[in-house]
Amino acid sequence: MKNLHKKIFTLFIAGALILSYSCSDDFLRVNPIGTLDENVLRNVAGAEKLLIGVYSNLDGTSQNVTSWNSASSNWIYGSIAGGEANKGSDAGDNALVAQVQTFSMDAANDIFNGKWRIVYDGIARTNTLINLLNTIEGEDEATILRIRSQAVTLRGHYHFEAKRLWGNVPYLNEDTEGYYVPNDQDIWPLIEADLRFGYENLPESMGEVGRVNKWVAGAMLAKALIYQQKFQEAKPIVEAIINNGVNPMGVKYALIDNFSDNFDIEHNNSAESVFAWQYSANDGSGGWNAGYGEILNFPYGGPGSCCGFFQPSQEFVNSFRVDSNGLPMLDGSYNSPENAVKSDDGLASTDPFDLDNGPLDPRLDWTVGRRGIPFFDWGLHPGRDWIRDQNYGGPYTPKKQLYKKSQEGLFTEVGQWTTGLTANNYNYIRFAEVILWAAEIEIELGNLDLARDYINMIRERAKNSEYVTYEDGSAAANYQVDVYPPGHIAFSSQIEARKALYFERKLELGLEGHRFFDLVRWGVANEYLNDFINYESQIRTQAYQGAAFNPGTNNVYPIPLFQIDISRGTLQQNPGY
Repeated sequence: MKNLHKKIFTLFIAGALILSYSCSDDFLRVNPIGTLDENVLRNVAGAEKLLIGVYSNLDGTSQNVTSWNSASSNWIYGSIAGGEANKGSDAGDNALVAQVQTFSMDAANDIFNGKWRIVYDGIARTNTLINLLNTIEGEDEATILRIRSQAVTLRGHYHFEAKRLWGNVPYLNEDTEGYYVPNDQDIWPLIEADLRFGYENLPESMGEVGRVNKWVAGAMLAKALIYQQKFQEAKPIVEAIINNGVNPMGVKYALIDNFSDNFDIEHNNSAESVFAWQYSANDGSGGWNAGYGEILNFPYGGPGSCCGFFQPSQEFVNSFRVDSNGLPMLDGSYNSPENAVKSDDGLASTDPFDLDNGPLDPRLDWTVGRRGIPFFDWGLHPGRDWIRDQNYGGPYTPKKQLYKKSQEGLFTEVGQWTTGLTANNYNYIRFAEVILWAAEIEIELGNLDLARDYINMIRERAKNSEYVTYEDGSAAANYQVDVYPPGHIAFSSQIEARKALYFERKLELGLEGHRFFDLVRWGVANEYLNDFINYESQIRTQAYQGAAFNPGTNNVYPIPLFQIDISRGTLQQNPGY
């Protein structure tokens, strides 16, 4: 379905203009030649076309609005801001992203305006569609409800994204009048209402991957409740998803056997994919239906041809160090000199280098590319030859959104300046995250043994997954991972159990755009991010010069100055910006 999204953009705009047109003197109205009359759209077929336009904005990119800077994978706003990755590339390449990395951004930074535009354009599209549905007569009511429920759910999703990015934001529905809507109310109840409407009215089977169904709406609702710490309300929804949830094609949700398959193009829409942005390549869109938001995030000189951004941080890599029992170092000692993961930082690709031989969680080498470790079927990662500026960005490359050499040309766009436009879906919600929600809920409700069971489901999968191996089948590193045994100190108290949950999300969901938002909602962003900056700035001095997280300001992003200006002062800026 995604390959149709961008193609109907012009049709959507034409429909939006027509539906917003009003004139009391109908006899004076002349329909412009080449523009669709509203009657063409006022039926189920027309509504479905507008609905595709609503879905189209999910990936955060649009040829007519914005591109990588507003990617809904949130690699900038969730992962770089969350300390999982450095901006990468070199110091002079895209200083606007560097401002996010150092928390020195202001409201004039145009990447925030691009993000705002794509989110609120998605909201406008949903409201245009809902207004159209209100005028359709003589069609099957169940079909209309099915379309309406998708639109309302997606409206809730777009507002959720706005809420967690900017905090104080306006809510717009089909009844909103005027151009100037203030951001002076708490919109959480309205987000919940939209998502609950979808959960209560959407069917389980949708007949197409990529559509929201009952369980996708439920997962979005649960996520919104958890962000508000409404754990008791979220619990039955999460349990229902775990026990009964199926994807839009009717496949029951489950953890798939291999962790790495979640990031393999050939396993898109697996049983673990609760909801994903649907990417496709070589479909006539010129790459705009591919993962355009991730276009910069490929090894410089390696697969993808561009551009060396989004380089995993040393602190993030160190997090995969385990103790002698294959368990995380929850006390923070993974960053100590004796435990920090050895890298080729400062070495040319031709210089001798001995790999780290200490115990590591095997998820590291499916998440991060590092020298001497097989990089899918591309051979061994060469180190500096795939790094644009090692001194600035570090020695590592991202791996989760990359593709195999055998997939180039088949699942990557042909004929563009880069092969980094791929059909590799972005998993917005994985079933692994749903299980970790369940663990978080039980921790907050005081059921620590049950929380341990949930976390161990994730760790058991990591233990039994395929490891990265050399051609002879031997493990590429000293991989060790195990489950938490009964009575482990990590589950001796609620405080300790939280540490285990926070860390497991970091290991399992790393570089997937969640970390910054997690740290903020947990209330630990100030402590964690300033500790991170203190550590990483000693290694990447230039990249983190002057960096500091200010909890009074940086828990949310600045509302774009352009949006405040065109609102004629109706929108009020977040404190500190």
